[in-house]
Amino acid sequence: MSEYPKLTVPLTLESGKKSFRLKKGEEITDDDILGIIRGLVKSEKTVLELTKKETSAYLEILSTYLPQMVGREEIEAWIKENIDFSQYKNSMQAMGTVMKHFGKLADGNLVKEILGNIDKK
Repeated sequence: MSEYPKLTVPLTLESGKKSFRLKKGEEITDDDILGIIRGLVKSEKTVLELTKKETSAYLEILSTYLPQMVGREEIEAWIKENIDFSQYKNSMQAMGTVMKHFGKLADGNLVKEILGNIDKK
């Protein structure tokens, strides 16, 4: 419940000053909820890293609510089928296109690593 105040809508007051208000229940989207869960997962991973632990029951529970991330093989297959590297000066310039396709289902660091390896081939 403490995370819900993060769900806000930006406003511009009559004076021109920028402010925000909390979202009403009907304005909250699935993406808003997933964003909160992702934030909690990131926070828990930071705590685990500091305590030198691999995982926790809390992290496992949170992870069950998130959509499954795409794997290396799926990203590589999509890149082979859909990216024409002749359009780019280097393979890293395709990062935006790949991330736009997969959205938050792909780990940006993994995509970066895959594209970096393409330059080496």
